[in-house]
Amino acid sequence: MATLHFLANPARFRRFSQKVLPALSAATVLALAGALYWALAVAPPDYQQGETVRIMYVHVPAAWMALGAYTTMALASAVALIWRHRLGDLIAQSAAPIGAAF
Repeated sequence: MATLHFLANPARFRRFSQKVLPALSAATVLALAGALYWALAVAPPDYQQGETVRIMYVHVPAAWMALGAYTTMALASAVALIWRHRLGDLIAQSAAPIGAAF
């Protein structure tokens, strides 16, 4: 069973993230484009709310993403405060603009 403890080293984490970032970015763009197309063009209107129900396909996932970013910030800050690990500070700083954007 492989563990991810080797990623706790910031230098190794940076090398690993630079390798997987292009593939993950492409997958994110494709998934986002497909989801927006299905939510805004393919999904039928609601029988009571009509076309206005489509805002739910954007608003609710955005709210969950913001909640996830703020939870990540809280956990990373706890790691930084308890274990004094520098990577916790970096993760919290990186998650803050994402949470604010969503």
